[in-house]
Amino acid sequence: MATTAAVADKPSVGLKLAHGFGAAAFGIKNNGFDYFLLLFYGTVIGLEPGLVGLAIMIALVFDAVSDPLVGYWSDNFRSKWGRRHPFMYAAALPVALSYFLLWNPPELSQFGLFLYLTGLAVLIRTFITFYETPSSALIPELSKDYEERTSIQAYRLFFGWSGGNMMSIVMFGVLLTGPLGMMDRDAYATYGIVASLLILAAILVSAMGTHHRIPYLHRPVETGERFTIKRIFREMFETLSEKSFLALFFATVLFSVATGLSAALAFLMLNYFWGFSEFQIFIWTCTVFFSALMGFLIAPWATKRLGKKRATIVLGLLAFTIQPAPVLLRLAGLMPENGDPLLFPLVLGINVVDLALIIAVQAVAYSMIADLVESNQLRTGRRSEGVYYAAMTFTRKVTQGLGVAAAGIILSAIAFPQGAAPESVSTETLWNLGAFYAPSLLAMWLTALFCVSRYRIDKAGHEENLRKLAESDGQQA
Repeated sequence: MATTAAVADKPSVGLKLAHGFGAAAFGIKNNGFDYFLLLFYGTVIGLEPGLVGLAIMIALVFDAVSDPLVGYWSDNFRSKWGRRHPFMYAAALPVALSYFLLWNPPELSQFGLFLYLTGLAVLIRTFITFYETPSSALIPELSKDYEERTSIQAYRLFFGWSGGNMMSIVMFGVLLTGPLGMMDRDAYATYGIVASLLILAAILVSAMGTHHRIPYLHRPVETGERFTIKRIFREMFETLSEKSFLALFFATVLFSVATGLSAALAFLMLNYFWGFSEFQIFIWTCTVFFSALMGFLIAPWATKRLGKKRATIVLGLLAFTIQPAPVLLRLAGLMPENGDPLLFPLVLGINVVDLALIIAVQAVAYSMIADLVESNQLRTGRRSEGVYYAAMTFTRKVTQGLGVAAAGIILSAIAFPQGAAPESVSTETLWNLGAFYAPSLLAMWLTALFCVSRYRIDKAGHEENLRKLAESDGQQA
């Protein structure tokens, strides 16, 4: 057990900046996979889109095995650099190199391209897990303070959202503006270079910026029991059976499906339902930075005023009723018509505020994971930060894919025409799009908040857990 008493429990702004900046690596990777991978391989390179989807699904299968095992491994790893940092340093170059290769494929047959994409998708997602899970698992160790953990998580989400959004702006505002537009293969190659270097920098800055805390981090407890497959899965099951964890787990599933559905239909809603131009959509993308900054400020403030569970529910009720409101008002004939000069600033302003609330909800909800660590330690005698964060990361990866599938079902149900110009889609079809979109999101968000309400660890409970652990440590000493 490290001598944490000598270390201030309030991390410096510099430490939180360094740790949080590392999340840009995950944000950039996710942004590329969510917005550009299918476009690049399915349209520019010419790989059958179904094979692109299959490659991603195969990578998800590997994630199902690698994510929890990496989390468990980092919980129990012993080295002079502690449990987490060896994984973080080891991931930096492989993640950057494999991400660069992803956007610079050689000339291959369809089957060759499929194998190339599948192999790199598996490598990238595995290597990013080697960084993201141990890095996220540092949050409970950087501070025991109930409110400070939300602040640390808020830094992380700010850089995660900002990193991914910055690459979208670079792509749409700079690289894809040439005569070939989105078909410019060289633009994607340049993107691969820029994104890979930023990923490398983010990981190294985060690892080196938190390196000085290694002497004060926890060490795995020696039990004398040999590591076996049976032991590994028994301990993971014990860790993940915590009732409050299960509440967050199911909430995260629903949050992620809703996020995937919203992202998959975002372009159709902006371009077809609201009739916004490409330039207006670019402005829309740029405003994500303002939402990320507002969410960064709101999350710690709400935690101090309301506590984590109440803050998540209150902010969530605001965010998830605001989000579908413009669509529902349009269906009721209470919004300006498409082309009205008031429409874009009105919908944009609502989105900026709503997205800020959603980011704040994520920051507070994810910080609740950190408070499970001490509860689980009292119950099992182990600190299992890596297992908890790996489970949540994997959940977000898989269920966002379910959101995309849900979007496909909606488009099929309303017979949305493929490749049609916005002005050629009937009013009835657009009305049906909004009628399926808004209620589906509202139902998933509100059900997720109900799951959050089943979480049981508040500030008093967390401080009691810390007291019991300190008492136990004193008795052992």
